[in-house]
Amino acid sequence: MQTTRQLDRFWSARQYDRLARELLTARIESSPRMVAELAHPVPAAAMALIRLDELNQGVHPLNEKLIRTIIAAQEGDGGWGDLMVTALCVRALLCSRGQGIAIDRGIAWLANMQKAEGAWPAFPIRRTAEDPFVSAFILFHLADQPAFRAAVRLDDAVAWLAQNEPNFDAESRRLWHRATLRCRLRSPLATVNN
Repeated sequence: MQTTRQLDRFWSARQYDRLARELLTARIESSPRMVAELAHPVPAAAMALIRLDELNQGVHPLNEKLIRTIIAAQEGDGGWGDLMVTALCVRALLCSRGQGIAIDRGIAWLANMQKAEGAWPAFPIRRTAEDPFVSAFILFHLADQPAFRAAVRLDDAVAWLAQNEPNFDAESRRLWHRATLRCRLRSPLATVNN
């Protein structure tokens, strides 16, 4: 999916699952887990906004609809009900040098959800176990953002992911490697193994 016309058509037809699937299949971070978890209106809006920014279409009329959808769905605690969706929404709102309270609250929510070990849980309940896929997803989308880096314990997250990498499933390992490349982070284990 490369055109603004296609994005607008799927959004207007409320084909959110198809929009998300089309957007994800062309992305390097795509995986079956992401397709299943992100095929809903809010993450589809966030992915479409990110894609419009990548196409340098920051003034496209669809942008305003997508931004309104994302902001209207933000919950009172600052998140969007899910860690991956929150990371995606924050990234989408940061496109084209976005700023504002919705972004600040989303980043603060993610920082609050970060576990003592540095990783994030699978679900927005801090008592649940660390999830390497969710943690790598959050870093992939936000680790290069100064406001995010200032709010979270990035070094702890990177250290946790690097230390636990041998135990990851294939999808989590692949996403972690993408995050290290995209954010110019390098796993200490990758250095040792090379």
